[in-house]
Amino acid sequence: MTALPLLRQDTGQLLRLMAPILLTQVAQAGYGLIDTVMAGQVSATDLAAVAIGAGLWLPVLLLCLGVLSATTPLVAGQLGAGQSQKVVPLVQQGLWVALGVGVLGTALLQAVPWLFDWAGVPASLQPKAQLFLQGISLGMPASCVYAVLRGYSEALHQPVPVTVISLFGLLLTIPLNWVLIHGLFGLPALGGPGCGFASATVMWLLAVVLWVYVHRARRYAAVRLPWGLHRPDAAQIWAFLRLGLPIGVATFFEASLFCVAAVVLSPLGETTVAAHQIALSVTSQLFMIPLSLSMALSILVGHRHGAGDLAAVRRVVKLGLGLSTVLSLLSITALLSLHPWIPKAYTQDVAVQALAGTLLLFAAAYQLVDGWQVCSAGILRGLHDTRATMWITLLCYWGVAFPLGYVLGRHTDWGAAGLWSGLVVGLLGAAVLLLWRVHQQLYKILPALTKRHDNPARGMP
Repeated sequence: MTALPLLRQDTGQLLRLMAPILLTQVAQAGYGLIDTVMAGQVSATDLAAVAIGAGLWLPVLLLCLGVLSATTPLVAGQLGAGQSQKVVPLVQQGLWVALGVGVLGTALLQAVPWLFDWAGVPASLQPKAQLFLQGISLGMPASCVYAVLRGYSEALHQPVPVTVISLFGLLLTIPLNWVLIHGLFGLPALGGPGCGFASATVMWLLAVVLWVYVHRARRYAAVRLPWGLHRPDAAQIWAFLRLGLPIGVATFFEASLFCVAAVVLSPLGETTVAAHQIALSVTSQLFMIPLSLSMALSILVGHRHGAGDLAAVRRVVKLGLGLSTVLSLLSITALLSLHPWIPKAYTQDVAVQALAGTLLLFAAAYQLVDGWQVCSAGILRGLHDTRATMWITLLCYWGVAFPLGYVLGRHTDWGAAGLWSGLVVGLLGAAVLLLWRVHQQLYKILPALTKRHDNPARGMP
């Protein structure tokens, strides 16, 4: 097959995977958007408390989900290598990992409020932020099981069922939030923290629905999961964690950088925290576009890598990075055009609107490099190269972005703008280093491994 038909084929596969994954990601990010809007309608205090709670919950959740995202490249790699019989045992061990990680995540979130005083969270916000965390932490095990089942389904090129179920959960969140915020049907009125309990309820419902679906739908017949779990296998669990832990840690480094910013900014007042949360909510929605592309790239790169087709891997990588560039430029255009008006959908507070609009300009400044870095990480994940990403994110986010943002945000009159300036610099550094690592893998490391495989005597004494 010539170059143009191959490019069309790859483009079609990438877009068919990306589109439903994007809808799924938008739905999941929409939970936070709905919480932000509905809590903001109660009071600025409720909005700030939910912002702080979400700023602590989200990094823990993404750490857990990052570990479990190893499901996708592992399953895709086995399918590409023609080893479909290994998929079910792999996913079963992933479910054991999910249960363990989920319970640990719940315990950690229950303990996090002990750090409020140390972090300088205002006393007026602590009770509501703590109640939000207590509620949402109860859904962690369900969310982790759902993540493994989702990775299994998407690696089988079946992303649509996950999308439909996620959209159902998004629609369900609105009435549940309303009931628990305002105390309907005899339930106590929890205010903003009610969003946490509503989210936990939705997580459990979605996990049960997806579990039943993958066990009954015909499209999973070739590699169907049994209803019960196999006995834990230490060797397989360790192989899963060896790939997944660096992904989880890298995801945690990035997510915690953005989310802990709400805690860092909390001494500057409710207006600053609320504006930061609005800007973060908007950019989180936009981030779903390159993130979805990254996840689709992991699947296609993992499949071609498992098949040993280096030329196909390179072709998919170039296609993915090119598409990322186009999509990022569209996001930049949208932010530059709409930044004064977007915050008005969140709050009527003029001061919050003005500051949030300014922060969205900083978000526009990093859209291009953010797209490159997340797609590069997805490519490396498909190549089962996850440790380099972990160390690069540690250096760029917590070695550069956070110290610079903290100094500019807390020790100059820049305030929130100073902290977001640090984010821009950190993401730029991550993009440069991750792109360099992708190039190194594709043109140095993998070709050398291929030659060694083709000629085992090469380099031997």
